[in-house]
Amino acid sequence: MSQTHSPAQDAHDPPGRQPEGAPVHLTPTDAHTHTHTHTDADGFAIRTVGLTKVFGRHRAVDALDLAVPAGVICGFVGPNGAGKTTTIRMLLGLIRPTSGSGHVLGHSLTDPSRYLPAVGAMIEGPTFYAGLSGRDNLRVLARTGRLATDRIPVALERVGLAERGDDPFRSYSLGMKQRLGIAAALLPDPRLLVLDEPTNGLDPAGIVAVRDLLRSFREEGMTVLVSSHLLSEVEQVADHVILIRRGASVFSGMIGDLVATHAPCLVIDTVDGSGYDVVMAIAAGLGLPSRGAVGADGPGTTGLRIELPPDTLDPTSRAVAAALNARAGAAGVVLSRLEISRPTLEAAFFELTGDASGDVR
Repeated sequence: MSQTHSPAQDAHDPPGRQPEGAPVHLTPTDAHTHTHTHTDADGFAIRTVGLTKVFGRHRAVDALDLAVPAGVICGFVGPNGAGKTTTIRMLLGLIRPTSGSGHVLGHSLTDPSRYLPAVGAMIEGPTFYAGLSGRDNLRVLARTGRLATDRIPVALERVGLAERGDDPFRSYSLGMKQRLGIAAALLPDPRLLVLDEPTNGLDPAGIVAVRDLLRSFREEGMTVLVSSHLLSEVEQVADHVILIRRGASVFSGMIGDLVATHAPCLVIDTVDGSGYDVVMAIAAGLGLPSRGAVGADGPGTTGLRIELPPDTLDPTSRAVAAALNARAGAAGVVLSRLEISRPTLEAAFFELTGDASGDVR
């Protein structure tokens, strides 16, 4: 069953009382006090300073500074247990920060009733009545949260479930269930949408459908905060990214800016696993940095990675690769692999954290 929740009534209750996977809505009484500010003075939908949450001896979130511009898709990325869901709960007024401050849509975290009417959220996966149709589940949510039911057809249409809205929830695929959860988060007609792992467990077609949906929200001017441990997926859809590890931020900014600080490289293997010193010398003769590294695919692997200048364009990269291949062959070194590897969000994350966690990929 999916539940609605009135944060104005128990915004700072202990986490044990909060529903799992429930969209967050306010009652009309709260909504009447809402102003229509959607950013702070600097144009940020979310901003925090030193946000911290401690449970007993465990510091789940550690002095976290966030700055999410309005109108972007922002990926909130980190390993499982990094503090992403705890941070989201603080932003939604479901738990109280231990220390620090913040603003959402121009209003303080200490007064969530001022901004929550303009926020839709899906946390830890959607849960609904199995025997009710998707439409009836949304009707239950709307009535419980005192929201207008005329948003239901619009929400179903937006997530591509208009034709399946009268089918029972139990007949839905996992992707349809995720999209119904997003539809529930759209009921308050939000300006900020917060989604926790929206593509978790989906097949490739389902992932593409959710990705396209998020892009359409951005085109309408909505700010979307997407929590995920799938770096490649975030890179596909987000403009802005916050990388978090052990409750602390390691990067916050535009994805392009982060990736641009990491140089492309040539990835090289030889047929017999030798001759790398010759290839390095050839690379130096071509004016490439001498800081190549054996282990093309990471520690313990064979091969060679040779950095290219960060601003190297593709035609230049290909010309350099061709010249290196020709000179290596002339020197008697046969290459079995010669690739131009472009920097990725995954590579940037691992370089920043120094940790190739299996939870983040």
